Amino acid sequence: MKPSFVFTRFGRAWRPLATSAAAALAFAAFAPAAHADLKVGIDLSGTGPAAAIGITSKNAMLMWPATIAGQKADYIFLDDGSDPGAAVRNIRKLINEDHVDVIVGPNVTPAALAALDAVAESKTPMISLVGSGSVVEPQQGARVWAFKMAQTDAAMADVLTRYMAAHGVKTVGFIGFADSYGDSWLNEFTKFAKERNIQIVATERFNRTDASVTGQALKLIAAKPDAVLIAGAGTPTVLPQRTLVERGYKGAIYQTHGIATPEFIKLGGKDVEGTLFPTQPVVVARTLPADQPSQKAALAFVDDYEAKYGAGTVTQFAGDAAGVYPRLADAVARALKTAQPGTEAFRVALRSELEHAHEVVVPNGVVNTTPQDHVGLDQRASVMGTVRGGKFVYLGQ
Repeated sequence: MKPSFVFTRFGRAWRPLATSAAAALAFAAFAPAAHADLKVGIDLSGTGPAAAIGITSKNAMLMWPATIAGQKADYIFLDDGSDPGAAVRNIRKLINEDHVDVIVGPNVTPAALAALDAVAESKTPMISLVGSGSVVEPQQGARVWAFKMAQTDAAMADVLTRYMAAHGVKTVGFIGFADSYGDSWLNEFTKFAKERNIQIVATERFNRTDASVTGQALKLIAAKPDAVLIAGAGTPTVLPQRTLVERGYKGAIYQTHGIATPEFIKLGGKDVEGTLFPTQPVVVARTLPADQPSQKAALAFVDDYEAKYGAGTVTQFAGDAAGVYPRLADAVARALKTAQPGTEAFRVALRSELEHAHEVVVPNGVVNTTPQDHVGLDQRASVMGTVRGGKFVYLGQ
């Protein structure tokens, strides 16, 4: 059976891994009474500044099987053009016209934050693909309907500052997106930097669509920091790094986990060689040590993804998107015991079951969610990487 994709075609199915009993059931021939198809509404940035993230996310989803926990699945894709307003319109359409059981996406933080009211009002769980923890923290109000696949900014800032401190970084200049992604990273980095006696000596911001950041770069260089942290996602992050290099900055340049796409390396070229960044296992799967807890699951996904899309094409965002399937399969298997798709009762049950994942293996880690934690990833999902020879490689944990 081929899955029902709207506006897309089905690619080769990836067989996800799971360790919990519930997840194992999800991939077995679980056969509830046949009623309405399970409808999955997917909002991604297929165009615009965040397209490098959205396209690889969609590629991974095209590998999803035709059924989820034995239930025929309809996957409905919409492109928000990297625009939060368009994302909200898409999500309201998916909820009100397509009557989806769950929303997957958006993949940019401002859009996910803007969508919270829509999913809460309709009691539709949303599994976002963003980096910022602000979408799910604190777990109250509309946020109780939101879940997140990527490791939190806090966990990434933790591993990043530990690495900085261990390598003699005492002062840092910060330049981040002038939006909620940059806000979240500045907050988390400031907290962990203080714990590790790292001083932030300059703070600058830039927009995703800026054509120049020369003024900000000169101010950062004038502060003479040991290192600069660029807090952004996708290809717009190349601009401040290239500007710093061209203006003669010789210190270490760190980025966040949002850079991990082949387009970053292609666009950045020699200017991004040596970039230091926190990331998740999929990005550096081929260079992970065998004893790294997520190595097997990460490598299995990378092998399947690159067999379909080509060597060097995998991204953290593809890994996050792939992980949605085992998360859904685990939760849907249990939700189907109490309600059927197409009903509010099922959506409510699905939200509850997404909140109680136990040791569910996804390509970027192992998930254990609670009513207080709608991410569920621990330090098995956080590693340090670098760009070496035009590739992302593992540095440590």
